[in-house]
Amino acid sequence: MHELTRTARMTGLFYLGMAITAVLGFLVIRPQLFVAGDPDATLANLVTHDSLARAGVALEMAMVVTQALTAAWFYRLFRTVNSFAASGIAAFGLVNAVVGLVSAVMLATAIQVSADPVGEPTATVQILYLVSLNMWGVGALFFGLWLIPMGWCVLRSGWMPRVLGWLLMVGGVGYVLSPFVLYLARDAQVLFDAMAYPASIGEFWMVGYLLVRGVGRKAPDAAPPPVHPPAAVAG
Repeated sequence: MHELTRTARMTGLFYLGMAITAVLGFLVIRPQLFVAGDPDATLANLVTHDSLARAGVALEMAMVVTQALTAAWFYRLFRTVNSFAASGIAAFGLVNAVVGLVSAVMLATAIQVSADPVGEPTATVQILYLVSLNMWGVGALFFGLWLIPMGWCVLRSGWMPRVLGWLLMVGGVGYVLSPFVLYLARDAQVLFDAMAYPASIGEFWMVGYLLVRGVGRKAPDAAPPPVHPPAAVAG
């Protein structure tokens, strides 16, 4: 297994960890705690299910770690394909990590307020969860921005499926546009959700490809040793 394949599989492993922690934290645990139209229910859930709430914070922190590592390893994977695009993947991915970090801070503060009330805990907890939710909503801008250079690198690499590259780029554009749809067209929730489908398909395909194939057969091996000119023949 050459170095590029090892790098690809490590990238896929970190990406899988990021996906698992994000899904469990945002799509599984959060809906069990946060009730959008009922602040009293949200506070009661945090008090009653304290361990679950803390697990949600831990998952968001784990997502931050795996997101940062994924961004760094994508740069390592694609830096020889296009250094500018690879740097974009790393930079935008790190912003994603910061979005998750701030969200985790909000959730952790909500738990603290529910356990040791400060001021009006019901309103405070609900606002903290709303800010966290909107961090994810607005953060979709950078979730999309990191997919666009990723798709470009796939297209330029020559050793990954071109369809995957186009799917990632289309999904990235959809993610970038989705917050504008969410906040400018309040009744377009169905469209907002649908805009994430290409990105989700592309990301899971990318994870699977990196883990199973590593890189395609056309991927270059390690750089060949330098060729030295023959020594001058003594006269």
